[in-house]
Amino acid sequence: MTNNVYTDGACSGNPGVGGWGAVILIENQDPIEIHGGKLNTTNNQMELKAVIEALKYFENSSSINLFTDSKYVKNGIQLWIQNWKINGWKTSNKKLVKNKNLWLELDEQLSKHKVNWYWVKGHSGDKFNEKADELARKFIKKN
Repeated sequence: MTNNVYTDGACSGNPGVGGWGAVILIENQDPIEIHGGKLNTTNNQMELKAVIEALKYFENSSSINLFTDSKYVKNGIQLWIQNWKINGWKTSNKKLVKNKNLWLELDEQLSKHKVNWYWVKGHSGDKFNEKADELARKFIKKN
């Protein structure tokens, strides 16, 4: 059985108050909604945190279709992270990788699961992406 997960991050100001949200769809269960945030963060950090926290939700190794509207997260995992590791966490321009701590945490979570990555256009009417966005904005609205 493959579970579907939709994640999103948001920020008011960049940096600023940010939030993350995820909708977890497990067969024969109601959708599970998780969210949180941070007072001083960036949009990219919240996009990463949303994926990390969604993967942490699964206690056992799981097969997951992960939907994100963040090309930064999807490309980081599928195109860049292996070279960052080889190059001592430096980009192709020899600069330190931003958000290294979050990339390391995400990489650790990914080692526990089989994840298929999908990019979905944000704010395009996808029901669960819109819900993940709404969840991400909850923390911002409270602060």
